[in-house]
Parts: sequence; structure tokens; C-alpha cells
Amino acid sequence: MQFLNPPSASSAPTENESGSKIGTISRASLQMHSKLGWTVMGVLMILGVVVIPILNLMVPPDSLFHFPDYLIPLFGKFLCYAIVALAIDMVWGYTGILSLGHGVFFALGGYAMGMHLMRAMAGQGVYRSELPDFMVFLNWKELPWYWYGFSSFPFAMFMVMFVPGLLAFVFGYLAFRSRIRGVYLSIITQAMTYAFMLAFFRNDMGFGGNNGLTDFKHILGFSLLEQNTKVGLFIITVIMLGIIYLVCRFVVCSKTGRILMAIRDAEERVRFSGYNSVQYKLFVWTLSAVLCGIAGALYVPQVGIINPSEMQPSNSIEMAIWVAVGGRGSLIGALVGSSLVNGAKSVFTVMFPELWLYFLGALFIGVTLFLPKGIVGLFQRKKS
Repeated sequence: MQFLNPPSASSAPTENESGSKIGTISRASLQMHSKLGWTVMGVLMILGVVVIPILNLMVPPDSLFHFPDYLIPLFGKFLCYAIVALAIDMVWGYTGILSLGHGVFFALGGYAMGMHLMRAMAGQGVYRSELPDFMVFLNWKELPWYWYGFSSFPFAMFMVMFVPGLLAFVFGYLAFRSRIRGVYLSIITQAMTYAFMLAFFRNDMGFGGNNGLTDFKHILGFSLLEQNTKVGLFIITVIMLGIIYLVCRFVVCSKTGRILMAIRDAEERVRFSGYNSVQYKLFVWTLSAVLCGIAGALYVPQVGIINPSEMQPSNSIEMAIWVAVGGRGSLIGALVGSSLVNGAKSVFTVMFPELWLYFLGALFIGVTLFLPKGIVGLFQRKKS
């Protein structure tokens, strides 16, 4: 495809004919990592894959060094959100496409996983039926055709990526070919997720309606109530976050990444240079949706529920805030922003639940006014 083979290095759209730069693409931004960066990443991976599981499973609960059980699924949820932040940063920070609808891709991946978990517990529900409990309660007589195949784990994992990717491809093709961008694109992405939320709230859609899918028993034969399973899911999420981070880093450091940044800064000049900007945008948009689907699939077994509230527009707006706070155009910033905002949310919703939305709004306004490059940008400014 054209976006994998740019016309030539000499025509790379980082400069126009007069020599003025289209985008500020530093040499450092095109490198995978320094030795220090690889070291930090290795330490964090060891911490998540080895140290935390050992402190939780092998250290006695009364020990000062014991890692509490309740923090395992909580941190696992944060890691899933970090994957979403990376996905949004790819399209917003590096390509200039502000999406306010990525929550729908996250939820679709979660629903695909939830459907598999429901099929895996056939005959073990309250009604002891082969149908999910909510279908028995609603007097459904047979399994809908679109539930077929979800008893197979490989098929479910394929659908986790295929369904969000297909929706993103179709939506992006129609929007980008029509040259819809800026605030207009943001509005229609929000309209998309709102429409899906309303559809999934309907009982006759066959996805559990308002309650969604819940009360999962096991995954691949492992009980979801066992602490060992929860730790295993946490480890898998850490590894997946590391892999996805490297994939995103590889993309933004490649020639394709340079084109994406040029599209962000001056799309018209990119097109005049002979590049098909639609293909590049469609590529990163679809990739971003697939990553969100994977995050949703990892989220569901750890949290234990997926319902239409995950698609509400406010969730997608909050996802964009994670990236803005950390610093868009920086993958590290996306990780930092999602961790800090969700950590603050966990504290505020327990101690001052009525103040959380005010705090979130003030945080976003403050970052926009005083830290346009986010928290990571503040450290970069001090370093320079």
C-alpha cells in the first residue's frame, strides 16, 4: 500500500520548496529509544511482570511489603486505559485528528470478550440454560446468529480486533474521503458513539440492554474469582501494554510516522507533495481502533462487566483529556496522563465524589491554558 512505501526520501514532506519546515520533527522523535529509555522500560516491565505478582501472591497479607489484592484489578484497569491513551495519541497527537468517539471501539472490544465469557459459562448461569441469563429472562428462544462462534476463544479474539477495525475503516473512509476534519470530525465521532450507546441500551439488540454482560465465571478454564487468575490477567495486560507501546513507537519513528506528523501540521502541503493523506489517516485511524478493542477485551475479565455506559460520550471526552494532560504527541505523555487522571479519579470518587467532575474540568482548562504540551512538555521545557 502507498502509505508503507512513500514516494521517496527526497520528497518527504518535512520541508517545502522554499526550505521552510512544515512540522517540528526532531531527530530524537524519530529514534526508538536511548539506552536510558530501554533501561527504564525494562525496569517497569520487570516491576509489573515479576515484582508486583510476587509481592501479592508470595508475601503474607500482614506484611508491610504485601501488595493488596484489590489493587491488582484496579491497576489492571489503569493499564487498559493506558493502551487507549496510546491509541488516541496516535490519531490526535501525531496525526491531528481529535476523536471524541474512541469509547465505542473500546466497548466493542469489551463486548466481544464479554460474549465469549458468556458463551463459555453456558449452562452454569442462574437458569442453567445454554442461553445467557438475560436472554432467558427476556424470553428469547434461541441464540441470535451474531452470537455464533463466540464459544471459541480464537474466534472471539479475532472479533475483538476485527469489529472495531471494520467500523473504524468504514467510518474513516467515508469521513476522510469527504475531507471532514477539525471540529466537524470531532462532532461526528461523538455522534457515532452516542448512537451506538442508545442502540446497545435496547433489550432487543441482544447485548444485555442497560445491564450489559456480567457475572462471568471463568476464562479458558480458570476461575475469575481466583487471585491467581487476576494476577495472570494483570501480567498479560502489562505485557500487552509493552508490546503495543513498542508498536506505536515503531510507527511514529518510521517514514509513515513522519508523514503522519506532516499531515498534522500541514495536510494540504502533504497532498501537494504527492502523498495520499487519506490512506495514511485511514491506516492510523483503523490501527487506533484495533488497539482500543484489545484494551476493551483486557478490561472486561478484570472488571467483570461491560455495558453501554462505556460508550457514553463523556467517557470518550475523558479519554482525550488523559492525552492532553500527559502531553499529546508524546507516547510517554499518554501513559503519564492516563495514569495520573485515573489515579486522581479513584481518590476523588471515594473521598469527594461530588467534586470529581469539577476537578476534571479545572484540570483540563488549566492544562490547556498553562501547559499546552502537557506534563511531559513541562519537563522538556526545563531540560531545554
